[in-house]
Amino acid sequence: MKHFISIFNDSVKSNWDLPAVTNFGGNTFTYGQMAEQIIKYHILFSEAGIKKGDKIALYARNSAEWVNAYFATLTYEAVTVPFLPDFIPAAVAELGSFSECKLIIADDIAYNGLKEDKKYIEQLESTKGFAGILNIKDLSVFHATDKVLAATRETLDEHFAKAYPNGLTAADVDFYPEERDPEAVVEISFTSGTTSATSKGVVLPARSLSVNLDFARREIPLKPGGHIFAVLPMAHMFGQTFDVLFPLSGGTHVFVMPGKPTPARLLGGLGVVKPFMFLTVPLVIEKIFKSKVFPATRKFPASFLLKVPGLDRIVLNKIKKSLLTAFGNGFTTGLILGGAPLNREVEDLLKRMKFPYVVGYGMTECGPLISYRDKSEFVKYSCGTMAHPIELRIDSANPRRILGEIQVKGDAVMLGYYKNEAATEATFTKDGWLKTGDMGLLDAKDNLFIKGRCKNMILTGSGQNIYPEEIEDKINNLPYVVESLVVGRKNAIVALVVADYEAGKKDGLDEKALEKHVDESILALNAELAAYSKIGYTEIRKEQFEKTPKQSIKRYMYS
Repeated sequence: MKHFISIFNDSVKSNWDLPAVTNFGGNTFTYGQMAEQIIKYHILFSEAGIKKGDKIALYARNSAEWVNAYFATLTYEAVTVPFLPDFIPAAVAELGSFSECKLIIADDIAYNGLKEDKKYIEQLESTKGFAGILNIKDLSVFHATDKVLAATRETLDEHFAKAYPNGLTAADVDFYPEERDPEAVVEISFTSGTTSATSKGVVLPARSLSVNLDFARREIPLKPGGHIFAVLPMAHMFGQTFDVLFPLSGGTHVFVMPGKPTPARLLGGLGVVKPFMFLTVPLVIEKIFKSKVFPATRKFPASFLLKVPGLDRIVLNKIKKSLLTAFGNGFTTGLILGGAPLNREVEDLLKRMKFPYVVGYGMTECGPLISYRDKSEFVKYSCGTMAHPIELRIDSANPRRILGEIQVKGDAVMLGYYKNEAATEATFTKDGWLKTGDMGLLDAKDNLFIKGRCKNMILTGSGQNIYPEEIEDKINNLPYVVESLVVGRKNAIVALVVADYEAGKKDGLDEKALEKHVDESILALNAELAAYSKIGYTEIRKEQFEKTPKQSIKRYMYS
């Protein structure tokens, strides 16, 4: 298994003049220009006293420049500490100090948030050797603790010209001059933007990123010049590994989408980029189906034809063709979904129309991949089979019939949580397996089926286990439902539902009529549910639930 930086180094040299990363609708860096930016960062790091193993934080929105900064820290053998852009400044100051970051690389919005209160900068400066805050866009200095960093930036071009008097060429680049320890820490990834007292910083060694990259390169073909459309948060391991590290290991051109991926903006961008594969969370695809696909399939004559064997292919082929066109007609690998379960009605239709898609499974603690299966072998409702560099077991007496916690072991697994021995100890079994917190089953061919989170399980008074995700999946398919949460309250199962008032208004329903319709539809679902999991009552709300960066609902906020 090759070190992931060795693979990146070879890719830069081999694809020197090819476009590497583009801000969609904006500027582009070739692989050679990316190398130049990385080396300029290295000059600044060195002059600022940053040493191998020091932590450097990235606090910025997705951009081509984020990619440059990310590779600059890793090739320098510093430890990258990526903060999601929606982390509040107070949390970044706290976590930056907690993780002993010597430098922050930020965009203007992030920096403006940090400088609003002088205590945030002061807290960052409490770390011994803290150098300052760099502007991710042009490497200018937002803030410096001494004159060295600012002075170096002013003469950066002279430093670079002195080191490369004849200009930088592929032959000059060597980001991997010697073997590196696979156990060396390369990243600390914080799973939430909370304070150090409750945060968990996942400590990832080089081997975790290397085995993830190795598996991806074996399972998913890459070719120089192919296109990727990156919309996932790059500070999150799913986007970072598969929208950044993986494509740039093989000469692929990454288009970075700025801002939130609304269905309209997303489809517009996909049509231009024409990616050979597209990674996203299920919620994005579900929104496209709710707004574009289901309204058509639920009306006559499509609704009738879909029920007639043979004739159903007319509708299915038409939908598939229109979706492939919307996604740019460049799919060879197809949709790769992860981060949450896919709605079953959406998946049923994807499978019926033979649309290229897979649903994978992973977690930050595994950098991130745990299971995956190529689209040609992917089994509906599953998350594929375990990825080759990881071992997987179900903690139950009969993993094929009795639900149990999914537990994993192998080179992809983290070293532990940063400065949090108690959390690390609690996350591993006595025999060294990582407890994922998810409940699942394996079929006869070892396809993994996830049923829900251990901590989300509702235990009824009669001792029955209810996994709310399965009920929510049914509720979310109902008309005029945007999203839902199922919770247990005083011996009753309660459905918290966000109603689609705008859609109801278009159909001539006032608020009371809409709420009555939703309430009756949800209670009618009880006919499909076991006696112990029937919904007692419904609470309808207008505001959507708070989400995590991967668009999962923050369940702990609602009860």
